Amino acid sequence: MHTMPRILAFSGSSRKDSFNQRLVSIAADAARQAGAEVSLINLGDYPMPIYNQDLQDEQGLPESAVAFKQLLIEHDGLLIASPEYNSAFSPLLKNAIDWASRATEPGEAPLVAYRGKTAAIMSCAPGALGGLRGLVFLRMLLQNIGVMVLPGQRAIGQAGSAFTEQGQLKDAEQQQAISKLAVELVDTLNKLSR
Repeated sequence: MHTMPRILAFSGSSRKDSFNQRLVSIAADAARQAGAEVSLINLGDYPMPIYNQDLQDEQGLPESAVAFKQLLIEHDGLLIASPEYNSAFSPLLKNAIDWASRATEPGEAPLVAYRGKTAAIMSCAPGALGGLRGLVFLRMLLQNIGVMVLPGQRAIGQAGSAFTEQGQLKDAEQQQAISKLAVELVDTLNKLSR
């Protein structure tokens, strides 16, 4: 009997009414319904300075970076919704990923927070492409640090008018596609743990 998969869900935005935080919440709900244990967090609750090797050498990892890294280590899968800034993903997301990639203990295996993890990625943006260009970079980065990224992904355009007041997607097909992506992540994690 394998244990239920644990998934960490977050977005690359800490904006108060972030579209991507709403999007990842939809995915998180679907993953829970599919039988996963999901921790939905906001990167805004883990403030980190811009990564700087000198800072790490002098002070070690900031407490919030250690906490975020620990969460990554404790979970099997990742649900990430990323905004797009000038065709790439957000500096907030990159910075959090960078800090958590650093060793906290001497002799620690490289990229311990990422190796062997599986992720599903999605995006939401005001433009027609819905942040699709940013996902190209995010996929590349995650794969380079040892995360397996599901081939399917979803980018939702016209973010300003995409959600209902309850935080669901107005377009039933899009809502279903995001849910399906989350369920696929749960299924994949279940298969991998057999």
